[in-house]
Amino acid sequence: MHPPKITAAKAVTDRILYVEFAGGEARRYDISALLAREMFAPLKNPALFKAVTVEPGGYAVSWGKEIDISEYELWRGGEPVEK
Repeated sequence: MHPPKITAAKAVTDRILYVEFAGGEARRYDISALLAREMFAPLKNPALFKAVTVEPGGYAVSWGKEIDISEYELWRGGEPVEK
């Protein structure tokens, strides 16, 4: 399965992303489980977490060049929400 591309993303709490996908669907994704991994540890900083951006093409969300989460993971691991 190919998940739809990301069209928008924002941090709604210090651990939850709200992600919109092409086609109009949205998911809520909790990063808490990722924070134990070294790569994601900087996201414990609320200011950095809120600086999330969508990568060109909608293939991931990112925080600078070092931290990203793919559209597949966000789609698969996110909880569907109504807009």
